[in-house]
Amino acid sequence: MTTYLSKDLYEGLEAARKLALRKSARLHVVAGDKTYPILHLHRQGFVVSSTDVPPLRGIVDVYEGSRMLWHCLIVAASEDDGEMHYEFKQQTAALTGPALDFVKQANAPAGYLTSS
Repeated sequence: MTTYLSKDLYEGLEAARKLALRKSARLHVVAGDKTYPILHLHRQGFVVSSTDVPPLRGIVDVYEGSRMLWHCLIVAASEDDGEMHYEFKQQTAALTGPALDFVKQANAPAGYLTSS
């Protein structure tokens, strides 16, 4: 059995792999009013398709489905094999609730009962 793949077959398999990654991506990046799928996410940054996504720079938001994960400042790191790698310069976690303007006590009651 041979492990050699013709150039056309290899390119077809690679295109199918990238298409499957784009379709299955729940992660996406929002830059301005545009949304782009994320192929890979790692600790230092993320990877997007360089053929489908224009060059990104500056402040973006990273989402998983409809839930915002981070507000990030990014820079382009490298491009290879049709994928653009971006690194986080700053990564701030998204808050799930409004910011508080007071200190919450650890033993504060969950609610108050009214007297009848």
